[in-house]
Amino acid sequence: MALAGIRVIELAGLAPAPFCGMILSDFGAKVVRIDRTGTTTSVDVLARGKRSVALNLKKPEGVKVLKQLCNLSDVLLEPFRKGVMERLGLGPEVLLEQNPKLIYARLTGFGQSGTYSKSAGHDINYIAVSGLLSKFGRKGENPYPPLNVVADFAGGGVMCAMGIILALYERMRSGKGQVIDASMVEGAAYCCSWLWRSQHLGMWDHQRGGNVLDGGAPFYETYKTSDGKYMAVGALEPHFYKKLLRGLGLDPAVLALQMSQSDWPELKRIFTEAFAAKSQEEWTKTFDGTDACVTPVLSFQEALRHPHNQERGSFITDEEGRVSPRPAPVLSRTPATVSLERNPEVGEHTELVLTEYGFSKELINKLQSAGIIGCSRSKSKL
Repeated sequence: MALAGIRVIELAGLAPAPFCGMILSDFGAKVVRIDRTGTTTSVDVLARGKRSVALNLKKPEGVKVLKQLCNLSDVLLEPFRKGVMERLGLGPEVLLEQNPKLIYARLTGFGQSGTYSKSAGHDINYIAVSGLLSKFGRKGENPYPPLNVVADFAGGGVMCAMGIILALYERMRSGKGQVIDASMVEGAAYCCSWLWRSQHLGMWDHQRGGNVLDGGAPFYETYKTSDGKYMAVGALEPHFYKKLLRGLGLDPAVLALQMSQSDWPELKRIFTEAFAAKSQEEWTKTFDGTDACVTPVLSFQEALRHPHNQERGSFITDEEGRVSPRPAPVLSRTPATVSLERNPEVGEHTELVLTEYGFSKELINKLQSAGIIGCSRSKSKL
């Protein structure tokens, strides 16, 4: 696999950092999640292929253990607010001094500097500060968050993983590690660079919900079908738009021009009535293979069963029957090899990992007796 041989230490956190760690794990890195001692379960559902070590970082001995793990690792991934790692004595200055090749990835909402760097926040706050939230929503309505995809996962997990891979590549030349400051505000904004750089094109001249790509245009919209489901329409280009009208059975000669924005409300009304006349299945049969850019809006279960996704093997099922997307992109020679085992229990691999990192059996027992580490022997799948 592409990242085979790379060792990653991931400090347990919520969605963005676990997703970053899972990307690295899916493509071959050995990822160890550091959980807190005294906890029995983890809310991390993105732990595919990872191993868990339970460690008490509130004690100096626990900090010492993590330092030793970082000495023999390639990447440290931490999700805490600015200053937390420094207070633990685990800041980048300390860890990079003892392991100059370490890639120290800091994944936070607001970054390591700036007015909000020590402030709490969530995806909705990050995309608000990035300017993006102002673009999401229907005309005349409040802005609404597109789940927590844009900042947490696209601007956070994916962008941080890219930063780690870039730093690993650069290390091949310099032999040196570095610190990655991955801000979800900036990562989300960067993912939407096209929105920023296309403002001069006249595509965003109207208020939110009144432009071509935000639900304002009748040819870039969703429509309800007779069975209560929906179709997604993305017929932007004129030649695609003609095929949309043909599929709907509408005569372009009696309709307003596609780009006549003042006529968009009336065109939406006409399209709404047309789509409401048939079921989603009927419309899917009508538009499949036509290049009209019309597709059914599928639920998760429907997406799993869709022929296109099945042919590509786009989803995988683990040993507990849980479905998730296959790692992307697909590499021809070194594709991801995904673990189908269940997610690790807290402390399940403590003994195994510490042994691999050079800890003696005697020292492991001593650390466990002192409450520095936690071992879940009964559940371990060694």
